[in-house]
Amino acid sequence: MPLLKLCSPVAATFAAPRPRGFKFATVAALALLALPAVAGCSKNSSSSSASQPEAANPNDPVIARVNGTAIRGSDIQMAEEDVGADLQGPPDHKREQLIAYLTDVILVSQAAEKKNMAENADFKRRQAFMRNKLLMGTMLQSHAKAAATDEEMRKVYDEAVKPMAAEEEVRARHILVETEDEAKAILTEINAGGDFAELAKTKSKDPGAADGGDLGYFTKGQMVPEFSEVAFKMYAGQVSNPVKSQFGWHIIKVEDKRNRQPPDYDKVKDQIETFVARRAQTEFVAQLREQAKIERLDKPAGASATPPGVPPEVLRRMQEQQQQQQQQPSPAEAPKAEAPQ
Repeated sequence: MPLLKLCSPVAATFAAPRPRGFKFATVAALALLALPAVAGCSKNSSSSSASQPEAANPNDPVIARVNGTAIRGSDIQMAEEDVGADLQGPPDHKREQLIAYLTDVILVSQAAEKKNMAENADFKRRQAFMRNKLLMGTMLQSHAKAAATDEEMRKVYDEAVKPMAAEEEVRARHILVETEDEAKAILTEINAGGDFAELAKTKSKDPGAADGGDLGYFTKGQMVPEFSEVAFKMYAGQVSNPVKSQFGWHIIKVEDKRNRQPPDYDKVKDQIETFVARRAQTEFVAQLREQAKIERLDKPAGASATPPGVPPEVLRRMQEQQQQQQQQPSPAEAPKAEAPQ
């Protein structure tokens, strides 16, 4: 359970959820719903031919050409962001799958160009929608990056840990049994010199019995009221009488008491950064809504014209997708022939 409950920021780009287990054994072009994410190597590049060579870019080399259209390292990286999570196998194998995928995207999109499908009204609406989503993601990412300064993150940390110092923590062990008679019998053994931890291992039905019933440190609100009311009135080394809760009968031994210890800044820095970024993005979007003229033609006059924003779970999913993409090595940099270790 994290000590700082902070939420996640908006991801850099919007990405529709993809079905798991996508199989590249079939023709990769069946995944054409992903076309906008890799359009850089299709429509724009297809206008150039082999007689019009691309400008050399040592940082973004041409990996392959399809009917004169270049596939660059950056195209492979975009394709990996789009479908990489669905691929199986070592890096060099995944890289080959991505090149095959891009090849099919280019071939099918070129066939669509010949039929003037790009002039279709529905296609243009979808293209405009995808463009707006990418612009939104880019803008929000830029806003988040500017907001998440070291100074602001330290300020959030200090405000979050300030009340922790005044909150008491208890470290305790317990033995949990079904009946009061069982609890009384165990308490008799403890009072006669029995080892609490060993008795917990052999007699307690709690999942933590293997650790001698050790619950670690906890605050008052983390336990059921019946348990906490007793534990927080005890002193270190004291053993309680049987205590009834919804789980059964407890015998509690308090091992230590202290003021709550805040987490180290470095251990929660990532959580703070995502919180600060998400907060800045939320405030930015709210400000834009306040300044905008939003009209709802599907509602009666006088009804609220401003719907709620993007649901938090959608923003969280986008952030998770972005983090996964950042953690994955670029397939463009994968070895072409060397086998994986």
